[in-house]
Amino acid sequence: MHTSTAGKSGQKNRLTRLEKKIASLYSLLADLYGPDKLVLRGGKLGALKLMRSADPAEQVLGLQRLIYEDPTLDQVPEVTRIPSIISLLEDELAEIIARRTVEDELEKKINDRLRERHEEYVKEIRLQVMKENSGAENARTLKKLAVLEKMESKQLARTAMEFLRPRRLEEIVGQEQAVQALLAKLASPYPQHVLLYGPPGVGKTTAARLALEAARRLPHSPFAADAPFVEVNGAVLRWDPREVTNPLLGSVHDPIYQGARRDLADSGVPEPKLGLVSEAHGGVLFIDEIGEMDPLLQSKLLKVLEDRRVYFDSSYYDPHDPQVPSYVRKLFEDGAPADFVLIGATTREPEEVSPALRSRCAEIFFQPLTPAELVQIVRQAARKLKASLKPGAAELIAQYTMEGRKAINILADAYSLARARQPESSRARPAIDRELVMQVLQASRLTPYVTTRASAAREVGKILGLGVAGFLGSVLEFEAVAFPAARAGQGSIRFNETAGSMARDAVFNAATLLRGVSGQDLSEYDLHINVVGGGRIDGPSAGLALFLVIYSAINQIPLPQDVAVTGEVSLRGQVRAVGSIAEKIYGARQAGVKRVLLPTENAAEVPAGLTGIQVVPVQDVRQALAALELPAGTS
Repeated sequence: MHTSTAGKSGQKNRLTRLEKKIASLYSLLADLYGPDKLVLRGGKLGALKLMRSADPAEQVLGLQRLIYEDPTLDQVPEVTRIPSIISLLEDELAEIIARRTVEDELEKKINDRLRERHEEYVKEIRLQVMKENSGAENARTLKKLAVLEKMESKQLARTAMEFLRPRRLEEIVGQEQAVQALLAKLASPYPQHVLLYGPPGVGKTTAARLALEAARRLPHSPFAADAPFVEVNGAVLRWDPREVTNPLLGSVHDPIYQGARRDLADSGVPEPKLGLVSEAHGGVLFIDEIGEMDPLLQSKLLKVLEDRRVYFDSSYYDPHDPQVPSYVRKLFEDGAPADFVLIGATTREPEEVSPALRSRCAEIFFQPLTPAELVQIVRQAARKLKASLKPGAAELIAQYTMEGRKAINILADAYSLARARQPESSRARPAIDRELVMQVLQASRLTPYVTTRASAAREVGKILGLGVAGFLGSVLEFEAVAFPAARAGQGSIRFNETAGSMARDAVFNAATLLRGVSGQDLSEYDLHINVVGGGRIDGPSAGLALFLVIYSAINQIPLPQDVAVTGEVSLRGQVRAVGSIAEKIYGARQAGVKRVLLPTENAAEVPAGLTGIQVVPVQDVRQALAALELPAGTS
């Protein structure tokens, strides 16, 4: 018994010594590579699980994979072999550490020598390269030049979008007010920076370009006849915070490291490279998707707008060096001119754009295109293509998009399909009909943009509400059904769980308000309310629609289906203001709605010159009931 206990104690001591050795080896590896790199190394070699194992044998296998750099080792060693394996691993690790120490010392000596003779070394290499190349041209460079020239000789026709792009301001459809406002900002002797808001594909970029062309021709315009229009996309502008590269504002190419001119690099002179802001000097810098720009780059751009110059700095610049050319000296001391008008375009909401940028710019809003305007755009493009547009084809295209650019793309695809089906000998104008357009739409898997349309009917427990996403409004269908409560006085209300918490709050507000208006208690009914399509409502603007649909369902009173409503309702029955009125009205008009009920507080936001739809401001729910010719009960 005593002998067995002593044997176990000795075995335990041996294991403890082995575990300490294993831990020491892992500690040496951590010191050699660093803890983070050791984990990465373990992951690549499949040793992480072994490293974290409580079994010493598996830990040794992990050491073998790490030290020998062999992920194929998979034999867990026996306990009796572990001491000999650890001995071999110690020898291998010692050799690695020794080699690393020698390499580090050698690298330090090399770096010291390079620092001491850097200038001489660079000059020797340059002279050697110049001798090897024997001039600016050689067989390799001449071959590349020939390939480039051959590529230049090939050219495709212009794209459909380039060919069909408006050439005059009058060709921009549906944006008369925005275009006139933009032209007024540029045509003034004191032009303003401008931000353009609106959905994609409605003509913001084209309007900016054509507005500058029109402003150039005016006698009092500050723009010269050759004023540049520099266009860039803010979403893809990349820059280095260290100012090594900055295509927008410009940067300094330091000698040797960043490719300054050879003569400047030889003399150690840094060379400033001008950016797009200087290229746009005297003209317009148009930044599309300006809301996607890096915020820090936006701040630097604002500084340029204030100074109207770009200033450069470099530790290599010596103002007393006689070798510095005059133009480099002027750029460093006076900066580069950057006096331009900024026009930024974005599909974001104004609240999402930098307040500092907004405060320096006039703001112009481009409206979503109506189906009639899309039809006009398609017909205008068909005339340019010299294509025959059959009845109903343009109207069909307008049902499947809200963007003028997309509508033209669909037309161009149908035009190409019509041309492909024509006999080669035919000189007739390609005919584009509904069937051809439908084939293009099906091939692109497009669906109609407006799925809910108004009707002249009246229905119980159903009404149209209004929502908005970005700059595009849409119609939402609210429906409700009411049954006598299964248990008297214990009625229930069921509503879409996906509609959002604010919409659920609006339901309970409407239920409370119903009792105050008609004296009816919802506890006597089982009520189910639904937003058709499962739409999410992120604001309280559905309050009026929910009240009306509940009122209709409880009292079995039909509601008109060519009327859309929006507005928040208070517990006292007031219809309070909501946002995005213009977008909601345009969305209602898209769906064929004849009347829109909205809060009186929003009446000033109704777009001027609105046609094709009647807007009825209401102050409380009783006025809303009266506008819909519904009886209002009394409590």
